[in-house]
Amino acid sequence: MKKSAIFGLVVIAIAIAVIISVYSNSSTYGSFSDAQKTTSELHIVGHLNTTKKLYYDATRDANYFSFYMKDNKGEERKVVFTGTKPEDFERSEQLVLTGTMVGQEFHASKILMKCPSKYTQDKLEITEVKATQASI
Repeated sequence: MKKSAIFGLVVIAIAIAVIISVYSNSSTYGSFSDAQKTTSELHIVGHLNTTKKLYYDATRDANYFSFYMKDNKGEERKVVFTGTKPEDFERSEQLVLTGTMVGQEFHASKILMKCPSKYTQDKLEITEVKATQASI
């Protein structure tokens, strides 16, 4: 077999491996009902329910924050985030959560907040917060 043919096969194999790894790492967007049906992580887009209280008590557990969110389909669920409460969380116009359902609660591993900019009214400020890993 020619060296150029072997090189071509290796390049094709590497390209296929890269495509498969990128595809497997891509996550999907859904709703709370979609998250209830699957065990894999989903992105859920929604809005903070400001009529219900946020729970964060740094003196009891600094890595527990919970709130209620409505997804884009109107379904509301309690969200638990194992990390500190993000700064200016109440100001967020839209939330994108990454996580899984545990019972009737959504356990978020990341929170992406879209907040109005304090400097320009037309632009949005985006902040991402990741959950802390539990120490073993």
